Amino acid sequence: MDENLEGEDLDNIVILNDEDGNEVKFEFLDIVELDDEQYVVLLPVTEDDEEDEGEVVILKVEDNDDENSDEESYVSVDSEETLNKVFEIFKEKFKDDFDFVD
Repeated sequence: MDENLEGEDLDNIVILNDEDGNEVKFEFLDIVELDDEQYVVLLPVTEDDEEDEGEVVILKVEDNDDENSDEESYVSVDSEETLNKVFEIFKEKFKDDFDFVD
């Protein structure tokens, strides 16, 4: 694997395991709050230097039940309506930073 991430870039990198147990790297973009729930917006990190059209991944943030743990879990969102609402909030917040394609 090509490790071309340097210093400050690593601060925004989140490594998650997919359903097959493989590690997948994402760039953390933002946390969006909707209806008293938090959703994380992530951009998959590609191994090549090519600019990707990049579809974001939106996952719901859930606190672990373990009182002694500060860790959070990210779970998939089944509701298309919720995903669209979260993405619209994200787009409005970052309309000057990203070129969004509808």
